[in-house]
Parts: sequence; C-alpha cells; structure tokens
Amino acid sequence: MRTRLRDLGAPARLALFAVGLALVGGIAALAGAAVGNGRVAAQAHADEGMGMHMSAAAQSRASGLASTVAGYTLVTERTTLPLAKQIAFRFRIVDTRGKAVRKLDLDGGVRLHLIVVRRDFVGYQHLHPALQSDGSWSVPITLSAPGAYRAFADFDVAGKKTVLGHDLFVPGNFAPASLPEPVSTTSADGFDVALAHADLHAGKEIALRFSVTRNGRPVPAFQPYVGHRGHLVALRDGDLAYSHVHPLPDGAPGEIVFHTELSSAGRFRIFLQFKTAGVVHTAPFTVQVKR
Repeated sequence: MRTRLRDLGAPARLALFAVGLALVGGIAALAGAAVGNGRVAAQAHADEGMGMHMSAAAQSRASGLASTVAGYTLVTERTTLPLAKQIAFRFRIVDTRGKAVRKLDLDGGVRLHLIVVRRDFVGYQHLHPALQSDGSWSVPITLSAPGAYRAFADFDVAGKKTVLGHDLFVPGNFAPASLPEPVSTTSADGFDVALAHADLHAGKEIALRFSVTRNGRPVPAFQPYVGHRGHLVALRDGDLAYSHVHPLPDGAPGEIVFHTELSSAGRFRIFLQFKTAGVVHTAPFTVQVKR
C-alpha cells in the first residue's frame, strides 16, 4: 500500500524534505564541479601562460630592475653616499657561489659600464669602473644632490648582456624634479641637438636620428666614445627599466642614428652621449611610446 506524503507525520515529512535537499545539492555540486573543473582547468592554462610570460620577463637580463639576474648579483660596498663629496665607489659582481666575476667581455676598451642617475632622472653619470686585485670594481663618484639614485652595472659575458640594478641614497632635503615634456630639440655644452623619429610604438623597432650642430653648422666629426660614434641609454618612467643602445657605425656629418625597440608604452627619458675635442657631452630627451 502506498503511503501518501500527507499521511506521514511532521517528523517524517521533514526527514524526506532534508533527503530531497541533499539529493538536489549533490546533483548541483556535481554539475558545479564539472563546470568548476573546466574553469579551473581554463584558469590553470591561463595561469600557465601568464607564468611563462612572467618567467620570460623575469629572465630579461638587461632591464636593471633587479640586483640578481641570471646567476649574477651586484653587491655594493655601501648604499649611502656623502653629499657633494668624491668617494671611491666599490662593488662586486658575484656568481651563485659568491665568487667575484672578473672575466667580462671587452666592449670598446672597457669591460663594465656603471650608469648612475637619481630616480627623477637628475644627475645622470656614465662611468667605467676599474677592476681591482680583489675582484671588486672601483670608480670615483660625486653625487651633488640629495635623493634616491639607481646604479646600473652593465656588462657582457660570452656575448650575453646582463644589467644589474641597485639603489643608492644621499642624505639631505630632497625635492623631486618633474619629468620634462617631450621636445624635439635640446642643448648640451653649446651644442644644439635635434631628435627626429617616427611615432614610437611599444615592441616596434624604430630609428632615432640625432643631429648635432654648433653655431648652425653640423659637427664635422665625432670622436669614438668607448669605441662607438655615440651611446644612448633609455630609462622608463616609473621603474627605470633600462636599455643601452649602440649607434650605426656611420652617418652624415653631425648625425648619430640608433635603431632601438622600447618594449612598453609610456614615457622614457633617453640620454644621448657623444664626444668632441676629448669631452663627452650628454643630451637628455623625453619620448612618448604608444601602444
């Protein structure tokens, strides 16, 4: 004989209701798990792709965003430097065992570039430290304004470039400078420098063409600066991601051309350096890179 639900007592009806909820919940859970597992799998796949992307970015050897990259570490003797006083700045490049790395490739007569600039792009210096008998590197340096600086050690080993970065500090009252707006001309030590380029787009190689004149006339010739016609360092506004570019070996009188690729959109501060009459001149520009 069939038992109708209305014939059951209240406790029995409640028990059956609970069983029904459990069954519905179980079915929903199974369905949700199936969908959820699909989402998890899809998310895991996306995360894997992102992880691969981040890993590739993290392994970028030439950005200067880290003090340890590709098995090399920049170890400075000191991070706080005196204001407006020349000191011997010493540091080491060490491997994973903590052993000083000495065998760096020769580039234009030097083995290591040290770029030092305040984080608001003031006080740019391009130095070439000398290797010491204990495996450290040393160079005289004077930081004439207080603030937070970034030091970049730029070197090659077996043809592979590595750039390591480290913050330095100079005590004192610090008023950060605003990033100058992009312009096409500037002056440096009595020279007029013009920058011509097409629109800059992230990840696209472009020619940066500099024309250097004095009293309206192109500079007839440039002296080699560390083996090249000139040097160009680009630093990204915000994190100071670093790029160091060498120019084409030839050019018209007064002209220096670089082929470079800036990897992300945003503003960059670029520093052109060229040499005449035994003196190195620095011409900074701000450029805007589009997506």
